[in-house]
Amino acid sequence: MVAAGRRVLPRGYRDLGFQIVIWIGFYLSYQAVRGIADQNEAKALLNGFRVIDFEQSLTGRFFEQTAQRIADSSHLLLTAAAWTYWNSEFTVIGLSLLFVYVWRHEWFGRFRNTILVTNMLGLIGYALVPTAPPWMFPSYGFVDGVNHQSDVVGALANPFAAMPSLHAADALIVGIFLFRASKSRPAKMLWALWPAWVWFCVMATANHFWLDVVAGIVVALLGLLIVSQVSRRRAAQLAPS
Repeated sequence: MVAAGRRVLPRGYRDLGFQIVIWIGFYLSYQAVRGIADQNEAKALLNGFRVIDFEQSLTGRFFEQTAQRIADSSHLLLTAAAWTYWNSEFTVIGLSLLFVYVWRHEWFGRFRNTILVTNMLGLIGYALVPTAPPWMFPSYGFVDGVNHQSDVVGALANPFAAMPSLHAADALIVGIFLFRASKSRPAKMLWALWPAWVWFCVMATANHFWLDVVAGIVVALLGLLIVSQVSRRRAAQLAPS
């Protein structure tokens, strides 16, 4: 088994273990920031009302509720949206990182770093601007699409981490890297559509406002830019003069 693992793993078990430690460290950081954001419930609700006021003044309607009506038209679609919301973060990201690590290792460093940088920027946003999600405002017509009243869901969810939407940010990053790493046309089509599907799902389940999604996209683009610039400078320094 050890020998087989060495043949499959590009850099052996020690490096794989190191990558797992990095991922665990990020998860613990996420939970620590969640604890900070959870202490500012009044501020989070106020910021949620500000988002609502901005969207109403800008468009006069809630696009999130349009997405909800589309999802509610089909039990299968609503279930798929809920499952996508819960699995598009750690499950899909973890499996995507593992796939790229094993089979497209040349892309792994930049993929991992982009995810980490983007999420760290998002965590700063959570700490500074805790924001309540749409489902906390049922009086405006938003419906909780994943049952946050459940004890299990409540323990896993970060209730005031709506701005920016890291679901939206990470979906864009995963879509870009998996599109580039995939060879078949169906796989490329799947990953090209993945970000838009996740954006729809987080709004259809009332977990994010469209403004959260836009902020998540901006954070993802910023993360991509930072990692790209650092990688270019490092390559320039290592290039023979």
